[in-house]
Amino acid sequence: MRYAVLYFSVLISLLTPAHASSSDTLAKIRKTQTLTIGVRESPPFAFIGANGQGAGYAIDLCSKVADAIKKELKLPNLKVQFTPVDSSTRFSALLEDKIDLECGSTTNNAERRKKFDFTVPHFFSSVKALVRADSGIKNWNQFRNRTIVTTKSTTTVKLLADRNDINSLNIKLIEGNTDQDSFKMVEENKADAFPMDDVLLYSLRADSKNPANFAIVGDALSVEPYSIMMRKDEPGFKKIVDTEMLRIINDGEIYKIYDHWFMRPIPPKGSNMNMPMGFLLRDSLRFPTDQVGN
Repeated sequence: MRYAVLYFSVLISLLTPAHASSSDTLAKIRKTQTLTIGVRESPPFAFIGANGQGAGYAIDLCSKVADAIKKELKLPNLKVQFTPVDSSTRFSALLEDKIDLECGSTTNNAERRKKFDFTVPHFFSSVKALVRADSGIKNWNQFRNRTIVTTKSTTTVKLLADRNDINSLNIKLIEGNTDQDSFKMVEENKADAFPMDDVLLYSLRADSKNPANFAIVGDALSVEPYSIMMRKDEPGFKKIVDTEMLRIINDGEIYKIYDHWFMRPIPPKGSNMNMPMGFLLRDSLRFPTDQVGN
């Protein structure tokens, strides 16, 4: 019943008329005839391919959103531009109008919703830790007095800080500029563990030279819903994005896109994550909503 009420609330918001004049993004797109998508390097969700174009699971979803915007605004020559961002600049790029959508593996939480809007989640991950397979580390209580790395400006930073305070683990926490930098610190024995969303850890391990050298361990520290992010309080623009996401889900297209990126060999290295859709995402797609927990 709870999901049914949430689903109904989303449908009501989608059917409520939105005034285009309240949306600077729509005006900007009309004027420039360009939609700019921010791409944070986080395969299989998003990355810049060899041709300079965006690619990945979230990028495929955003490309369909771009087609919906082209149709809604009657802009047959709409250009889609992909702009690289990182874990910090993805936020400032939106606030400074350098990008219009951020498509990748960004968590939708209460703190971020104060400044940004999100659409229906396209993935749910849980926070675990990547360690060297010979480290002997199996769970969080073995992190005491260890050096732990995670990626700057991600939700995992606060999770680890809170856990360190609660359990008095005396963790030394360092930050990598990118997920790849954080992984490299574990690979080079500069850190004992790299806690992060499990799907990103599986992807980094699959793309490494020696995947068997690493293990992903620990009870789930939290559940992270990933959503496409956009500027806040632009109902006309958000309505187009939400409506297209609901169409992709209700028409079953999202399942095909998911299988392509998580169940088959994918670029840039031809690795196969072999990661079936989790029950949290599958259940959420039955009653899609942009209303998520904190």
